[in-house]
Amino acid sequence: MVKGGRQLPPTSAEAEAVEQVRKQVDRLCWTGILLGLAFTMTNVQSFAANGAAAWSLPWLAAWLLDPMVSLVLLAILRAEQVTAQYGIRTRGWVRGAKWFTLAATYVMNTWEAYAAGSADMVVLHSVPPLVVFVAAEAVTDLRDKLSEAVRTAFTNAGATGPDMDSEPGRDRSLEAKRRTSFDEYLSRAREAWKPDVTVTPAWIREVTGCSRGLSSRLATSLSAEVSGDEQ
Repeated sequence: MVKGGRQLPPTSAEAEAVEQVRKQVDRLCWTGILLGLAFTMTNVQSFAANGAAAWSLPWLAAWLLDPMVSLVLLAILRAEQVTAQYGIRTRGWVRGAKWFTLAATYVMNTWEAYAAGSADMVVLHSVPPLVVFVAAEAVTDLRDKLSEAVRTAFTNAGATGPDMDSEPGRDRSLEAKRRTSFDEYLSRAREAWKPDVTVTPAWIREVTGCSRGLSSRLATSLSAEVSGDEQ
């Protein structure tokens, strides 16, 4: 691949291709989630209005219910994306809030269809909230794994690609970091570990300078070693 008048090593080109895919997947998932929530809005409004006259105060207030639930859900999903990048697990209240908002959206969207006993309407109104539910569970993990794939490809590019130090504009310190292998990072972490230290991805990054995606794998490997030694 040629970029900026220079030939990139194959692994570096692969890393850029994976990065483009990661961005596309992220945008497509979020677009699907937003469209699904937009589809459910009218059904939720109809459920909340409960036959109120059009443009009456109860009818207008009913339009606020779906955005209220959807905005909370979107805020939780976005926060989960960020925390997942740093290897931070959210607590039960966060997942409970996400599942509650998803369940509330589904129930309000399909209530009238179930009450009418119409199977085709149940299916029709079930698909959008279920798509939102599945995408909400998948989008964070997909983004995290694709980001890790990008970092891995860049690491391989530094380890197996040609010597790029002579090229103008290259960040040599970054190239040096990319050439560091998994075992070398693990060795650094092993040397820095002490019995009173809790092994976490954040601690791994602090003592080794590795990427966020690699720190989770390193933390898992070192924790397994430490647990084995203590036993």
